[in-house]
Amino acid sequence: MLDLCLVNCKLDINAEEVCLGIKDEIIVSIKKLPSNADETIDLKGKIVLPGLIDVHVHFRDPGLTFKEDFHTGSAAAVAGGFTTVLDMPNTLPPTNTPQAFKEKLKIGAKKSLVDFGIHAGVSDLSYIKELVALRPASFKIFMDLVDDDFLMEAFSKINSVAPDHVISLHAEDSKLVQQYTEMMKKEGNDPELYSLARPPQAEIEAVESAISLAGKYNQKVHFCHVSTKKSLQLIHNARTAGCPVTSEITPHHLFLDSNYLNLFGNLAKTNPPLRDKENQLGIQYLPEIDVMGTDHAPHTLEEKEKNVWDAPPGVPGLETILPLLLTQVNRGQLNLKDIKRLLCENPAKIFNIPNKGFISEGMNADLVVVDLKKEGVIDPDNFHSKARYSPFEGFNVKGMPVITMVRGNLVMEYDNIFKNNGQFVY
Repeated sequence: MLDLCLVNCKLDINAEEVCLGIKDEIIVSIKKLPSNADETIDLKGKIVLPGLIDVHVHFRDPGLTFKEDFHTGSAAAVAGGFTTVLDMPNTLPPTNTPQAFKEKLKIGAKKSLVDFGIHAGVSDLSYIKELVALRPASFKIFMDLVDDDFLMEAFSKINSVAPDHVISLHAEDSKLVQQYTEMMKKEGNDPELYSLARPPQAEIEAVESAISLAGKYNQKVHFCHVSTKKSLQLIHNARTAGCPVTSEITPHHLFLDSNYLNLFGNLAKTNPPLRDKENQLGIQYLPEIDVMGTDHAPHTLEEKEKNVWDAPPGVPGLETILPLLLTQVNRGQLNLKDIKRLLCENPAKIFNIPNKGFISEGMNADLVVVDLKKEGVIDPDNFHSKARYSPFEGFNVKGMPVITMVRGNLVMEYDNIFKNNGQFVY
């Protein structure tokens, strides 16, 4: 007897309807005919995707919970079709010591509605060995905050202790960022100046430097939120030459250009900044990109209302990304295989997340049911995140998540959120 059977569901647009059997939180059967189960849900021909995996979120917990916390962030995640998230280390305190890592583990286990992993920070390299034992998703380095000597030392230390681990990079050259920011501050406070304060060259030079280190140490490197054509080309060339590098793009860098700083001001301020059309990566570049991460980075509206140089960078993205992408599917610009590759399969492979990312027997029953016909308008007032703003406000979308299941447990149904105990994925 199954715990749950999902009947009349499709795994792709033109696929035949199947029935998914779930027992003990695992997908145990994929059949044409239903099996006996304690509960049966008729999906009436709707499409089921693997639960989405976001490798790049900032849940602000601990220390900054006035912006977001693990409960509200994970509620936003399930509302958006995500069943697993990997949280970044720039909290208070930063997740760069074993004690801070263990504390965040407790917070996630207590508050999270979705399964989760944690990226470790590296500001104190003496803790690397102890952190490895705690199984971080990766070691995250913000290149805009460190110098070349520290970067070299960090690669050397991580490689000596954890050669199989991923180093995730925010790739912007600190010297160029500082130089151009000082120049642009003299020009005034217009938000569009921010895109010039962190120019494409800052990212490009950082990517070049990191590729050199990845090659030297044969260390896996994941480039977060790649925002320029040149950077992506460098990563592509390096991988073709055998360098173990992967790339990520955010929905805001994909769908928005620097003109949105004029339209939305600081609500569109992010690092790296939105690019002009000449440098921006459009949807045609997605086949070359490995992962899409939201870089869900919530702040308060009061913070965002400060002048451009004082307002914090960051855009909330968990509740908008899937409707934006499904809209492109409806327009014929993407297909569901693209979404599965970018938001399910590759995230699980690159970050070694077991039993997730695919719909097949033996995998966790992490599922998102989407209604490709459901239409709406992005309205931040309806967000489950504490961040009630978005540069996508007012966008018309067609295609939305309507059910999210984490390990077979119903956690979101038509925007109603239910209790669930998220688990550490490693």
